[in-house]
This record gives sequence, C-alpha cells and structure tokens, in this order.
Amino acid sequence: MADDSSRLARRVVVLVGAIVAVALGWLLFVELPTDLAELLGVVAVLLVGVVGARVAGRAARGLFPDYDVAEVAVEGPITRRDGGRVPTPTGTPTDDIVEQIRRADDDDAAEALLLRLNTPGGEVVPSDDIRLAAERFDGPTVAYATDVCASGGYWIASGCDELYAREGSLVGSIGVIGSRVNATGLADKLGLSYERLAAGEYKDAGVSLKEMTEDEREYLQGIIDGYYETFVDRVAEGREMDAESVRETEARVYLGDRAREIGLVDELGTRKEVKARLADRLGVESVTVEEFQPQRGLRERLQTGVRSVAYSFGAGVASVFDDEGDANGFRFRAR
Repeated sequence: MADDSSRLARRVVVLVGAIVAVALGWLLFVELPTDLAELLGVVAVLLVGVVGARVAGRAARGLFPDYDVAEVAVEGPITRRDGGRVPTPTGTPTDDIVEQIRRADDDDAAEALLLRLNTPGGEVVPSDDIRLAAERFDGPTVAYATDVCASGGYWIASGCDELYAREGSLVGSIGVIGSRVNATGLADKLGLSYERLAAGEYKDAGVSLKEMTEDEREYLQGIIDGYYETFVDRVAEGREMDAESVRETEARVYLGDRAREIGLVDELGTRKEVKARLADRLGVESVTVEEFQPQRGLRERLQTGVRSVAYSFGAGVASVFDDEGDANGFRFRAR
C-alpha cells in the first residue's frame, strides 16, 4: 500500500504541473496577445491550468502509483478479436485481456493480480491464452467469480492461485461442445445442393449443407474429446484435484456454496473479503486496487462504438446464418 510520502509526492507533482501550466497560459494568452485576446485571457488561462493539472495528475500516478493490486476483468463471451463473426460489445477480446495482464506484470507497483470473472465461457484457445497469462504473473493471483464463471471462465480461473465466488455465483461447466447447423432439409426445399470441391477426406467435415457421415462424426468427436481431456487436466493440475473427480462434475454448473464443497472454489465472499485475502497474501494491512483497461486509440474506440450499434441491430440475424467456425461450420467451445 502506498505510504504518506508517496501521496505527498503525487500532490506536489500535480501542484507544480498546475502552476507551470497557469504561468504558461498567462504568458500566451494575457501578456503577449492583443486586447481581444486579453478579454479571453483569464478563461484561457484557467482552461490551460485544468488541462495541465490533469496531465500532471496522470504523470504523478505513473511516477508515484497509489495501488498495489492490479485488477483485470474477463466479462462476456471469450473470443478472439475480429474472429469473423459479429462481435459482442459486452465482451473484451482475448488479446486485450492478455495485454492487460502482461502490462500489470511489468508494472512494479502491481504486486498481485485480481482477475474478475463474469463469463459463460467461449473459445478454447483464447481461454487458454488468458489462463497462461495469469499463470505467468509474477505474484499472487486471485480469481473472483461474480455472477457466472463457467466453462472457459473456469478454465481461466484454474490457472490462478485461489478462486473466490459468491453464494449465488454459477461455477463450473467443465466441458466442451461442438455444434453445427444441419441445413440439408432447408436446402432441399429451396432446391439447393452441395457440390464438393475439396482435397482431403475430412476437409469439409461438418459443413451444414450435407449430411455428416459416421466417420466424420467420429473424427469431430475425437477433437472434442481431446479438448475435454486437456480441460480436465488443466483443472486437475490447477485446483489440485483428482482428474476423475473433475469428470464427475459432468459439465454441470454449481452454486457457489456447492462448488466450494466439491473443491471447485476455495472460499465464498464479497469483494471486501477478496481484498482482505490479497492483503494477507502481501503481508500488509490493506490493499489498493487499480483496474487495468485496454489501451485503445481514438480510431479503435470509434470502431468499438460502431460495432456495438451493429451488434444491437444485427447480432440476432447474424447468429442464425453464421456458418463459420473452427472447422467448416463446426464450432468448438469450452462450454
């Protein structure tokens, strides 16, 4: 936790920055300009002073940080940026989350990581990327499940030192699902037919415009089984559980208290209890948490806003016709 000397130093930096900004504003807008400029000089000086104070404030936080725990949120579906489908505006792309964790790891002030989870899951490899980033953080890592920590979210949580949840949290869903839309009946009604142009026996396995053969079904099921075994191994290792006990959960979700009973959660508590636990881990009286946000430019922020509007109008329709996934329309998700 930052001490009094750090707080005083930050205030001094802000004060000096504001004084310098006001002096510069007075010189530029009052002393040098003509009479017309002088009429607006006082207002301009005040504006420059406010801007200068803000700039100095950001500099002060960088030079004398007042936090010792970095918080990174994983909210909404877990997916890669620009994955070819309509993005969900409530979710943060995996690459951004990984970048935030790495930035926290490089921050000397961040002695611990708080990973806040509220997600139903998502894609397998992106979930594993976040888990690996949390594992590699140099310091204590505590995951905190709020509403939902399921499937890919639990995959991530299993890489943290501890997992806290609320009594009403939904936790678990240790399983993998692959799905496809069988559109052959609709295609027949519309007079459409599938003409195969592919090299490799299983290249078009899972395409929705043709019936799946037993060999193709066995092939795709094998991929799902492989992902599932990896999921079980990750949880068993991270949670120090027996692999068979993990399989016995049968991909069900559990309320927080039941999840704690079977070993999926360490403790139940609110954010206050989580912060107290982090303080214990760091050996201090209390901690100050700083939430890390994605670093985005103006252009990217505008694009995000446009995507949010597009999602509101078109996500439902797009989800019906979406036929792109991990294998020709066959989609693998840790759910």
